[in-house]
Amino acid sequence: MDHVAAVAIIDALGRVTGWSDGARLLTGHPAEEVVGRAAAGLLAADVPAAALAARTGTVALRHRDGHRIELTVTACPVLGPDGEPGAHVVTAHPAGPPGDGLAAEAFQQASMSMSVFDLRQRYLRLNDVACRAMGVREDDLVGRFLPGTAAGAEHSQGFVDHLRRVVDTGRPVRYESFSSAPVRNREHAWSMEMWPLRDGSGELTAVALAAFDSSEQYWARRRLALLNEAATAIGTTLDVVRTAEELVELLVPHYADFASVDLLDWVLGAEERPAAPDDAVDLRRVAHGSAVEGAPEAAVQLGAVDSYPADSAPARALREGRAVVSHAGEPDFVRWMSERDARSPETRPLRHGTHSMISVPLRARGTRLGVVVGIRDTHPDDYGPDDTVFAEELASRAAVCIDNARRFARERGTALALQHSLLPRGRLPGQVAVDVAHRYLPCGSVAGIGGDWFDVIPLSGSRVALVVGDVVGHGIQSSATMGRLRTAVRTLADVDLAPDELLTHLDDLVTHLGSDDTGEEVAELGATCLYAVYDPVSRRLSLAAAGHPAPALVLPGGTAEFVPMTAGPPLGVGGLPFEATELELPEGSVVALYTDGLLADRERDGEGDSATAELRRALGAPADSLESLSDNVLKAVLPDQPSDDVALLLVRTRALGEDRVATWDVPADPAQVAVFRQAATERLADWGLDEAAFITELVVSELVTNAIRYGEPPIKLRLIRDRALTCEVSDGSATSPHLRRAHAYDEGGRGLLLVAQLTQRWGSRQTGGGKTIWAEQPLPGD
Repeated sequence: MDHVAAVAIIDALGRVTGWSDGARLLTGHPAEEVVGRAAAGLLAADVPAAALAARTGTVALRHRDGHRIELTVTACPVLGPDGEPGAHVVTAHPAGPPGDGLAAEAFQQASMSMSVFDLRQRYLRLNDVACRAMGVREDDLVGRFLPGTAAGAEHSQGFVDHLRRVVDTGRPVRYESFSSAPVRNREHAWSMEMWPLRDGSGELTAVALAAFDSSEQYWARRRLALLNEAATAIGTTLDVVRTAEELVELLVPHYADFASVDLLDWVLGAEERPAAPDDAVDLRRVAHGSAVEGAPEAAVQLGAVDSYPADSAPARALREGRAVVSHAGEPDFVRWMSERDARSPETRPLRHGTHSMISVPLRARGTRLGVVVGIRDTHPDDYGPDDTVFAEELASRAAVCIDNARRFARERGTALALQHSLLPRGRLPGQVAVDVAHRYLPCGSVAGIGGDWFDVIPLSGSRVALVVGDVVGHGIQSSATMGRLRTAVRTLADVDLAPDELLTHLDDLVTHLGSDDTGEEVAELGATCLYAVYDPVSRRLSLAAAGHPAPALVLPGGTAEFVPMTAGPPLGVGGLPFEATELELPEGSVVALYTDGLLADRERDGEGDSATAELRRALGAPADSLESLSDNVLKAVLPDQPSDDVALLLVRTRALGEDRVATWDVPADPAQVAVFRQAATERLADWGLDEAAFITELVVSELVTNAIRYGEPPIKLRLIRDRALTCEVSDGSATSPHLRRAHAYDEGGRGLLLVAQLTQRWGSRQTGGGKTIWAEQPLPGD
């Protein structure tokens, strides 16, 4: 039989008022049997609610001969004068071929959520997956308006907006949504596609929707994003505790509702790691965080040590080197929660709902450092296999950062200890030439401790050497090089070389160090140094520099100015001369020696002139003491976090008056030795040092005799009463004396040996016009 269309008219009371010949052919009922009767009498089954709501669908009718027929019907309202539907024109044709049934089954049994909406966003059809996701039956949703059934106002509004866009544009839409499914207490990611449905005439009749649950892909992307974020968010500083805090900040709240990092105690110290424990383990809490502000549910406070039993998840994770996951209801989890509740009962309500925990070891380079613990309570999902893989990868990256910070802290501590052992500690050596104040500030830079140093070295004749220097680079190597240079300077100072000569010898030393078999470049061992000598008798300051900043000078009652001098090349360049500068200073002058770290930060920021001006102002400001002045200078010039080491040495000059110095010109006549021996004795009596007269007579006699016999005029004898009694004899010969042991029958050669045995120390130094031989003895009563 040909498939023909059929038309019927049904009034508002449900009665058939019109019946076409096509309807007769399709159902077998002639018009006289149908018109005037209730349309419901023709049905073989109730009309589906979806069909009623949509005014279209498949309807089962009873043929006149009694068999069941399936017809596809569409109802169009007929409007009356008042605009209200007075009747419906129903067109019908046989249901589609068998393939249409398969399509319906495919829709119903699809593995993704599928549904159909009319043009006003009301449900027409839902498949089985959609019903399960919504947690309701299809009959309960068909005909209902979408916003009244969707969970989450924001998600529902976005859903409706996209449906309307399809209706308005007639084009498909694809988008992603993140929402909660009512029957699964968890958040889901959805990939959605909406497209228009059209009838045979091309008119838009409905909108279809397919939603794919992409939660696994979403969380995989989130985990990958967290790992990528960890590359820049963890390890921003070389500080162990801060690195642990960064790990917690990354985990909470995206991965855990509460997270903690506990480390073995040795990780926070400088000692080597002990053997790994096989039973209970003590860990120190260094960081924790919570989705609740203040982490109130923490049972262990920051900085406290917690002992983890051998069977606990953190101890197992640390011992086995893998992540350990436990869930609510499991014996290990129950024991853990009971122990936490017993330790901190006041926070027990905050742990209500905790259902999953993961403990992950922090291991780097084969070394166990600690454990990170993540806990979920409000987060609906338990930790699963994918979470375990992610946590182990993240913990591995974080552990490397923690281990780097630990290694840096250890090297920094070693370098700092080495540097402090090499720098002057406490009060500097006793002398009266200058008052001294000093400051040394190691930088907080990741580059490590630098090679800055300073020193105050007592010299003969109550003079004092002032040294400040800076080795290129940072770390233990720089500190060790600094120690070698400082020792070299002290050795050369003991020879009593002039500042420019001393720097020449020091430059040779650095050049030799750079040409050792280590293969390092000379520049890598380069250094700068300023060496100055102050004589309180003449009040003269002689200084020379090797690539070092010039010192600042504050005269009594004056302002601070920088000493005009030639800096010379840095040590290690080799082959270039150094030039000495000499000044005569009034008593009470302040000299400031410093390393370039004092001004380096501002110079790098283009504020060099401002920094030097600030230094001059700070040095010229009134201060109670040199110590206060030192603090004022650092506060005025340095930033909060200096990027380089800073050494500052402030000295205030003193002068030895004529009442403490006695000087005689000695003629080159051996007969005059007794005269000057007596003069020295009388001067000691004036000074109240009669007890030192005997030894002083012997020293004066020997040194003056040697100068007359072996030296050249002019000859001078000088006694200096300082913290020691110094006897000096100068002559015009540059030949230095040598201490030797005389044989039994030698008539001479015992003088200097006698002087060395009777005095505290002795020596000689070259002068511009010859040499000076000196000997010191302690004052009586010292």
